[in-house]
Amino acid sequence: MDAAFTAEQDEIRRTVRELLAASRAPGDDGSDGRTADGYDAELWRRLARDPGLPGLALPPEYGGTGRGLAGLAVACEETGRARLPSPLIATAVLAAPLIAALGTDEQRTALLPRIADGGLTAALAVPGGSLATALGLTGDDTGGTWAGGGRAGGMQARPVPGAKGWRLYGEAAQVLDGHNAGLLLVAAHAGGFPRSRTLLFLVRPDAAAGVVRTRRTPLDETRPLAGIELRDTGAELLGADDTVDVTGALASAGPRAAALLAAEAVGAAAGALERMADQVGERERSSGSAECVKHRLAELYARVQEARSAAYYAAWNPAAAGGLALAQALEALRDTAAEAVRLPGGPGPAREQEAHLSFRRAAADELLFGPAHRLRDHAARRAGLFGGAPDPAAPGTAERVAV
Repeated sequence: MDAAFTAEQDEIRRTVRELLAASRAPGDDGSDGRTADGYDAELWRRLARDPGLPGLALPPEYGGTGRGLAGLAVACEETGRARLPSPLIATAVLAAPLIAALGTDEQRTALLPRIADGGLTAALAVPGGSLATALGLTGDDTGGTWAGGGRAGGMQARPVPGAKGWRLYGEAAQVLDGHNAGLLLVAAHAGGFPRSRTLLFLVRPDAAAGVVRTRRTPLDETRPLAGIELRDTGAELLGADDTVDVTGALASAGPRAAALLAAEAVGAAAGALERMADQVGERERSSGSAECVKHRLAELYARVQEARSAAYYAAWNPAAAGGLALAQALEALRDTAAEAVRLPGGPGPAREQEAHLSFRRAAADELLFGPAHRLRDHAARRAGLFGGAPDPAAPGTAERVAV
């Protein structure tokens, strides 16, 4: 692994940082950059046009720039540093890779270029509020119980007799950016209990009947959540037929998403640490020494840099390190944000608000994608660290055993 950033990655970082700096920074004048949709739509269009943000990891044949996971990780670190409200995670990190992995040529051609140019946002709707389990990060996703298990509840699907379409009914309680996404990628069970299987479906909320979207009040308002109800809603199967391995695709997408979320959390932690350092510097100039606080900041700096190294290693090898890197990054963000809240002698309410926003981001991410101890526990069990052989189906197991 070459640990140095390439010239292209440095250019991505510079472009994203300059665009974010030129826009109104979250927190300035009490604003967090959001509109009624939950994000600044004009800024999103600029980010999609100039660095090609949502298409960084998509192949050129589908409108992307082919910069790979590491290129997108660099961008995620910068959006995390600014705590940018945007559909990046829901669209480019969660939904687009599943469309690329499972979609037919027709579906990929129709959807991915629109995602890459920022014209289409998407959201992954998983029933039961179990996104981390569905992605195989904190539990085994192969049984599909998180999608309803073929029993009552969850999300159910049935084919339309004599037609190619499907009908969906059920609900997903916590869908990231689901309140305004132009496309819903819905996980549902088909076949009833004896022959149940998990499938993914495409739902276009603006064109389909029976879609009820309720925006929730999230802990972190830069991470909008929605409740989605589907009431006998028409849907299109993602993939050529109902034999596609959806749980396998989700398990493969999970570590990649974890690596990108880790980079974003590292950026948020670094941003909080920089603001604390500025605050301590101001206090030292005005009232004298702050040595004990500076020692604590040095410890936090070391933790953030360790988490950053883990995040970029995970971007290079997500199957082996995605979940563990996310756990380390979430802990670094949580501890840094907690220290920012505790830091005494702040210069005013704006800095205090910044500290609390960082702490909310840390807590919300652990609720949605963690918690950190479960990420570590699941990774350890799949590697066989608690006795028994490693799970041969676990992503990256063969590499770890060979080493």
